[in-house]
Amino acid sequence: MRRVKKRIYSGVVCEQIVYSVSDRIKNIGKSSPRVRFKTEEERAAHRRGIARRRFARLLNENFTTNGIYSTLTFNRENEIHSNEEAKWVRKCFYRRLKYFYPDAKIVIVYGRGKNTHRFHLHMVSEGIPAEDIKRIWFYGKLEEWSYLREHNFYDDGKGGKIDHGKDFTALAYYLFDHYTPEQGGHYYMSSRNLKMPDSEDVTEVKQNYTEDKPPKRPKGYILVSKKRTEFGFLHYKYVRITKENLYYQMKQLGDKHPEYIKMKKEFEQETAKHHNSP
Repeated sequence: MRRVKKRIYSGVVCEQIVYSVSDRIKNIGKSSPRVRFKTEEERAAHRRGIARRRFARLLNENFTTNGIYSTLTFNRENEIHSNEEAKWVRKCFYRRLKYFYPDAKIVIVYGRGKNTHRFHLHMVSEGIPAEDIKRIWFYGKLEEWSYLREHNFYDDGKGGKIDHGKDFTALAYYLFDHYTPEQGGHYYMSSRNLKMPDSEDVTEVKQNYTEDKPPKRPKGYILVSKKRTEFGFLHYKYVRITKENLYYQMKQLGDKHPEYIKMKKEFEQETAKHHNSP
């Protein structure tokens, strides 16, 4: 077996995944990991995890702080009681949105309240004003809405928090987890103008990477999490350097540490480049 590495970029997030492939594979550039499962439950959990991560990448790649997260509920006159009705309403609502805003970016999921068990929709959209979301949703109420946050804080694994910037992974996981097997079919509905994340070809690695010995971080990024999965993959997550997480690194490493000085220089270069751009 050979150890290989793959990088995936989505918005401000970069993931590096290290895994093993067979020695018999000649072209490792497009290879993917092969996993042996003990049970069908393991296989299903693995597939769900892949779908969950792909959904997070889709949101990170396509949405900015101009995007709106909204929750839409049904009034009593339009109350629905089945997954089939929920899918139909979601489809009709999506079509109305695209009719008025054909260039808008849209992702919609539906679910049921934990206590009320009433159906509701969640949507992430960009290019549709909140007042028009409210106008087009005539089935009930625009329960709440907010712009996507510029600063998203995650556990740092040491009892503190670190700013990931415009990393919407937590929101994506929350939305994805509304799905239940009873819904069947697709996990979500999305507009066709969404871009897929960028990924580099798989490359063979000679180093013996571990959780404590990660691959070199991409320029302009900082390492924010690392873990070994139950299937033997090593997963490293990086986010774009921001003023806030740079300060966090200074507190962790000290302002004289070579790695901190290097990150600070990269951040200053990137900031200057944006300021000088037309």
